[in-house]
Amino acid sequence: MRKQRWLALTFLLGASVAIAQSLSEMRLTPAEIRNTGGGESQIGSSKVLGVKSRVLFGDPAKAGFYSILLFVPEHTTIQAHSHRDNRMATVVSGNWQFGYGARFDEKALKLLPPGSVYSEPGGTNHFARTTDEPVVVHICGYGPTDTLYVDSKDDPALKKK
Repeated sequence: MRKQRWLALTFLLGASVAIAQSLSEMRLTPAEIRNTGGGESQIGSSKVLGVKSRVLFGDPAKAGFYSILLFVPEHTTIQAHSHRDNRMATVVSGNWQFGYGARFDEKALKLLPPGSVYSEPGGTNHFARTTDEPVVVHICGYGPTDTLYVDSKDDPALKKK
């Protein structure tokens, strides 16, 4: 029994070192983040037109830790949806309005200014909105992730087909 524990501990330490070694150095100020523009990806996002993401670490489509930046334009509403994985997020810039529930409800929105932190528990429906300025959010999770809309008519991916 002791040998099994030792092997498990050795494996976990080895895995931690391997993960730590694959993480490159990165330092970005909020202004530098905003200036990256978000790229063309929508991985890990709501798939709403104009919303972009930039992967900082990992691959949200695969098993393992990932970190993304989400770029949401002004005057954007994201209808109720969920993700299979647990996610934690920090508002980098802009005023993000965020709420939990099975349908978009303006009264359930909470204003989250820069520096705010919130969670997206796996399988929990949530929705969001921006007002007169774009918003950047940093999201971390353990993939693979997905986006499942409560009402399929709200799913932008299905509207494109």
